Amino acid sequence: MMLLAIEQGNTNTLFAVHDGERWTAQWRAATESSRTADEYAVWLSQLLNMAGLQLGVFNACIISSVVPQSIFNLRNLARRYLHVEPLVIGENAELGIAVRIDKPSEAGADRLVNAIGAHVAYEGALIVIDSGTATTFDVVAPDGAFEGGVIAPGINLSMEALHNAAAKLPRVAIQKPQRVVGTDTVGAMQSGVFWGYIALIEGLISRIKAEQARPMTVVATGGVASLFHGATTSIDRFDPDLTIRGMLEIWRRNQKAS
Repeated sequence: MMLLAIEQGNTNTLFAVHDGERWTAQWRAATESSRTADEYAVWLSQLLNMAGLQLGVFNACIISSVVPQSIFNLRNLARRYLHVEPLVIGENAELGIAVRIDKPSEAGADRLVNAIGAHVAYEGALIVIDSGTATTFDVVAPDGAFEGGVIAPGINLSMEALHNAAAKLPRVAIQKPQRVVGTDTVGAMQSGVFWGYIALIEGLISRIKAEQARPMTVVATGGVASLFHGATTSIDRFDPDLTIRGMLEIWRRNQKAS
C-alpha cells in the first residue's frame, strides 16, 4: 500500500507518504485556494523524484481540507495524476466516531481528524490543542467521541493583526522572551503575544477541566505548538504527528468497512 495523505489548513497544506508500515516523506506548501491540480502535480512530482518516487506509485489517497474551494482541485490531482479515487473527509469517508455537538455538520474536518488521532494514541478523556491559523481546544470523550471545544485566533494571526492595526508597531518574529516585561517595543510585543497565549492556554485548560469535572490528558499539536514546549506545565504531551495519525486511522477504518 502506498498512501498519499493531504491535510490542508488555512495556512499550510501537508503532503505525507505512507508505505503501509511508516511515514516515509512529508512536505508542506502554502495553501492557495486557486492552485490547480496541474500545479499541484508539477510541485509534488519534483519532490517525489527527490525521494526516489513517482506519482504513479500511489494506490490510495485521503484528503482533509478546511478550504472547500480547494477540494475540487485536490480531488482532480488524485484522479488525474495518481489514478485513484480519493477518500475525502466530510464527503465519502466514514469516521467511526460520534460527534456530540448541537450541529455535527459544523465540526471542521481538521478537528475530527485530530480527535481520532488523539484517541488511538492516548487513553481516557482528552483536550486536544491545535495551534494553527486558529487555536482550537477540543474535548474528546473516553470512547473517542468529539464533544465540542473552543476556537480562538491563532498566535500568528494575532501578531499580524497587531502589526496591521497599529501604524507604529512593527512585524516581529514569534519567540519566547526571557522576561515578561519588555524594555522595548519588539520585546513588549513578543511578550504580549507569547505569554498572552500561554495564559490563554492555561486559563482555558483550567476552565475546561473544571467544567468537565473528570481527569483529562492535554495533547498539543500544530505548526507553532513546539514554541510552548517547556513554557507551561498545563500541556501533557506535544504530538506533531497527531493529524496524519488520525488520517491514517480513518483510511484503515474505511478499508475495513469496504
